[in-house]
Amino acid sequence: MTAARQRTGVLAEQVVRRFGERTVLDRLDLTIAGEELVVLLGPSGCGKSTLLRLLAGLDRPDGGRIEVPAKRAVVFQGDRLLPWQRVLSNVTLGLRGSDSDERARRALADVHLSGRERAWPKELSGGEAQRVALARALVAEPELILLDEPFAALDAITRVRMHELVRELRRRHHASMLLVTHDVDEAIALADRVVVMSHGRIGSAHDVQLSAADREASVAREQLRLELLGDLGLASGHVN
Repeated sequence: MTAARQRTGVLAEQVVRRFGERTVLDRLDLTIAGEELVVLLGPSGCGKSTLLRLLAGLDRPDGGRIEVPAKRAVVFQGDRLLPWQRVLSNVTLGLRGSDSDERARRALADVHLSGRERAWPKELSGGEAQRVALARALVAEPELILLDEPFAALDAITRVRMHELVRELRRRHHASMLLVTHDVDEAIALADRVVVMSHGRIGSAHDVQLSAADREASVAREQLRLELLGDLGLASGHVN
């Protein structure tokens, strides 16, 4: 394990978040190592996005302790591009310095969108728009990238391509990642570790030590899938 992997990217201890009388996060503990990709799995409404918002600094906990890198970025399910700004301007949004455009062009090249700098968001496909959102997250060179079901609205083929892109970006960049999803197959495809939320806490965790080929089809993959479905209270099938 490298020194980067030994460093903690995220530390959440005994985190509590309440909305009125409802406790959504109940003394939750979670750590993410440097450069680790953790997938947070669970059904809709279990508190996954609540935790992500806390880690992103978009909300505050009612109790506990959270330590995250100062440089972090969020990619949401919707691309959240400004329709009145061209692609390059959307990526440079919030950047400072005379090299902003150059950095944005490099980020767009990373997500295979070179040549689309002058396009308007309405001219992009759903997958292209999400790639622009990824470029906007990468351009600031964050130490932590938080992804809140960013591929949920995409068709199946585009989702597979986005998964391939995330794997490629991990080889080029050295950030910790937390991906929130309710899709078991997506979790297996991408994760170093899958954690499953249960009753406002982390209910179980699974290290994913599978090759790329085994993640596609193998006995080990199917065994892990069954374990994850069991953790979710489902005997079989696909989580949507």
